[in-house]
Amino acid sequence: MQILPPKELLPYIKHYLFLESAADPQKTLRLFSDGNTGMVFLLNQGRLSINRNDHLPQSFLYGQISHFKDLCLIERISFIIVVFQPDGLYKLLGIPAHELKDQIIGLKDIFGQSADRLYDQLMYCKHPTAKLNALNTFFCTLAIQHKSLGQTSFSNVLKYITDHKGRLSVEELLKLSGHNERQMERIFAEQVGMSPKKFGRIVQLHCFLKLLRNKPDGTTLTTISYESGYFDQSHLIRTFKKYTGFTPSIYLNNTSRLTINFMEFQALPDRLSGLYNLS
Repeated sequence: MQILPPKELLPYIKHYLFLESAADPQKTLRLFSDGNTGMVFLLNQGRLSINRNDHLPQSFLYGQISHFKDLCLIERISFIIVVFQPDGLYKLLGIPAHELKDQIIGLKDIFGQSADRLYDQLMYCKHPTAKLNALNTFFCTLAIQHKSLGQTSFSNVLKYITDHKGRLSVEELLKLSGHNERQMERIFAEQVGMSPKKFGRIVQLHCFLKLLRNKPDGTTLTTISYESGYFDQSHLIRTFKKYTGFTPSIYLNNTSRLTINFMEFQALPDRLSGLYNLS
């Protein structure tokens, strides 16, 4: 289930996701970058690890993802994922985004006892509405405490890139922002955690994914590639594999998508079954 935050939190939070896994002994999921950072709460007794190695905390913050990751789930887990705007976490916490790149940090290391209190509320609230109220209260308090700026001129630059599906030249971006190239690189590193060029490529890829997911019968991959601004199909496939680890046809035909960048495979020996949206 995907839920929008209240209006006052939209400058910081893109949406909340409520997901739950079935009671399979073990499953693996593929996660790749969508240009956003996030916060995750694991609300049952199951465990989650990256690439089958290190077990993750029950609640954690993650920065921008450079490369796709495989997450291993053991036993049943209920998830709440807070998906931030590309610059939302920086505006809320003031931590430079490049310092969080490819990092996973336990919430208690950042928020102390308030993280434990929030986790307990989410764990023991029975209804999704009560969980949502707890999250909104926490983030509204956080925005007030840190005197967050909300919508900024840089937020408008990010929106412009998204509205134009990532297809902006460096020259267009500099003219829009009023900064030189070096300044723009620094701002993106500080507030988003990646370069303007990479952010544009990820936005473009996700525009393609939305078209692919909703493509009418008979529409070819080549047609969608051109509509998304790729030079040709080979250009698309190279970019797609770089960020996701597989081809568009596998994404379309052999995965079950929980969100656009978080999925299970359907035709592998280590079957990734069982996740579904909470209603």
